[in-house]
Amino acid sequence: MGRKEENIKKAKELRYIPEKIRNIGVVAHIDHGKTTFSDNLLAGAGMISEELAGEQLVLDYDEQEQARGITINSAAASMVHQWDGSEYLINLIDTPGHVDFGGDVTRAMRAVDGAIVVVCASEGVMPQTETVLRQALRERVKPVLLINKVDRLINELQLDAQEMQQRFVKIITEVNRLIKKMAPEEHREDWLVKPENGSVAFGSALHNWAISVPYMKKTGITFKDIYEYCKNDDQRALAKKAPIHEVTLNMVIEHLPNPKESQKYRIPNIWRGELDSKIGKAMTECDPKGPLALMVTKIIIDPHAGEITFGRVFSGTLKEGQEVQVVGMTKPSRIQQVAVMVGDDRITVEDVPAGNIAAISGLRDAYAGATVTTEPDMESFESIRHISEPVVTVRVEAKRPADLPKLVKVLRDVNKADPSIQVSINQETGEYLMSGMGELHLEVTEYRIKNEYKVDIITSEPTVIYRETVKQKSPKFEGKSPNKHNYLYVEAEPLEESVKKALLEGELPQNVKKHKKEIAKKLEELGMSKEEAKGVFAIVGTNILTDVTKGIQHLFESKELLKQAFEEVCATGPKAAEPLQGVKIRLVDAKFHEDAIHRGPAQLIPAMRNAIYGALTLAKPILLEPMQKVFISVPHELMGSVTREMSQRRGTILDIKNEGDMSIINAKAPVAEMFGFASAIRSATGGRVLWSTENMGFEVLPEFLQDEITRKIRERKGLKPEPYPADYYAG
Repeated sequence: MGRKEENIKKAKELRYIPEKIRNIGVVAHIDHGKTTFSDNLLAGAGMISEELAGEQLVLDYDEQEQARGITINSAAASMVHQWDGSEYLINLIDTPGHVDFGGDVTRAMRAVDGAIVVVCASEGVMPQTETVLRQALRERVKPVLLINKVDRLINELQLDAQEMQQRFVKIITEVNRLIKKMAPEEHREDWLVKPENGSVAFGSALHNWAISVPYMKKTGITFKDIYEYCKNDDQRALAKKAPIHEVTLNMVIEHLPNPKESQKYRIPNIWRGELDSKIGKAMTECDPKGPLALMVTKIIIDPHAGEITFGRVFSGTLKEGQEVQVVGMTKPSRIQQVAVMVGDDRITVEDVPAGNIAAISGLRDAYAGATVTTEPDMESFESIRHISEPVVTVRVEAKRPADLPKLVKVLRDVNKADPSIQVSINQETGEYLMSGMGELHLEVTEYRIKNEYKVDIITSEPTVIYRETVKQKSPKFEGKSPNKHNYLYVEAEPLEESVKKALLEGELPQNVKKHKKEIAKKLEELGMSKEEAKGVFAIVGTNILTDVTKGIQHLFESKELLKQAFEEVCATGPKAAEPLQGVKIRLVDAKFHEDAIHRGPAQLIPAMRNAIYGALTLAKPILLEPMQKVFISVPHELMGSVTREMSQRRGTILDIKNEGDMSIINAKAPVAEMFGFASAIRSATGGRVLWSTENMGFEVLPEFLQDEITRKIRERKGLKPEPYPADYYAG
């Protein structure tokens, strides 16, 4: 029996002992060495051959990932590791570091309980390190730290042992500052990473070695030895004495929680149901005998096996042939096969108990973020909050008209496999629109449609998604129903900043009906008046609809229709038919017809829609544009050409730091101006530049561009160039 077969056999046995399981993710800034590191863990655990580790990149099994040299899909893999005389099962999820694939990181964090944060020793903590750490901490995932590429400090930067240690202290302090700032309150102290207790490791994933303070004590290796090995170019010998998988997996087992421990504090954070209910208790206790509760975190479309759904089992046991319900779907599904992952092999098993990560086939209607259960009325898990939203769109058409039906199905599959890609149809023009996090995200998806799904498509130049908001409070505006029997009066105004921030951070549940009291209390704490907070009956994104009327007949049974109209307006604002952001709509008065037949959807929805549009138009609507933070590191002498390039793109330089012979420029620029930036900056600097971007939300579009951009968007969407005046909506 080979080592791999033996490990598979052990993994199958260990999945029944939650205390012996660790579910972990590896997170980092792009190119800090995550995937090479994950490969070495698998090789060390005997899951792939050691010679190939670091070159085979088993977890980058997508040909495109290997071509681009970046990780796009987060892949799962399980391995067995021995520590302190016992064997443990480690389920690892490798995640992407590129900002365009941040959605994948957030989803992966939902499935794990601990994370190894990988930071490059020479680059230090980068913006994306901060983002992925925030995603982990927000999901109550405990971090440990691996400082990678230590050999570069010695061989490239020529630091001596003393300077090397100072560099480490700086990185550890920075990571701890972030943990203190972002960790849940009760864990702010005990989640800090400390070299002395072994929650920090130092090493080189490429050369397969790592060291931690406890491991030094055990083996007698010192920092001085490491320095000598690297200096004399004998990292192979070092890898034999301190293999990276040994050191880091020891750290994982000792410092990261097992599912039984973590679910106690994670479930209340990711599930808003009754914790005392049968399923609530089963999940908090990670009980394999309880009702099944599984959260889908990823879907991969396999050309041979069809849809493979990955998810974390929080309670109960997932069995082959079991009938389950995807919450929110009408029909139940029957599970065909259940498997666990090892590298890119799916190993079929009869069942997967609570605390594990499973791969399932035969699950219909699932999507990333779905809740799968055997309890028909289970409350679903909190929707996964993504830190940034899609901001770039392309129009997609099939090259051959005969491929159109196939394209529709493929776009649906693409959205299932990557929910950060949004697909919609422009009703006016019948075009398919595909939106993503950035240029690269859309390029990769386009490549997939052509090469994996084999549909030839043509895509337009990318365009940016703007948002609309209002500048001031509007007077009361009257909307009438087409039959002139119902009148609705609303006001529009900017939403309080504190409330908008809380909505962006996902601090309020979206389901207003179910959590009315909790929402009202929270909104009041955030500074909204008591009357408004109590009257809120719809929240869409960062927009709120509240009822401040008194004793109006028939209002209660009409609220669903008013809410529907509000949702429609939130998707397409009055200025340029772009989504609304940060708007509060107050229903201040209403007159309804006595007879229910005269106040149906065909009457009330247009009345409310016109009332809101009219009020928004009087509240001075303005466009917001998506912004990006841009970090550029470039040799001093080329700084001028970089700042020139940025100022041509309406960029603002926020800060310039000097490190050695490099300048680190921290800037922000509108996404709309950043198209083609990659090739422009390379040619301006002769390729001697490293840069990364990060989406940073929306800011007001400068006054001088408002009209021009509004006209452009409206023409592109086939609308009249000028927005309608308010009296157009008065009917």
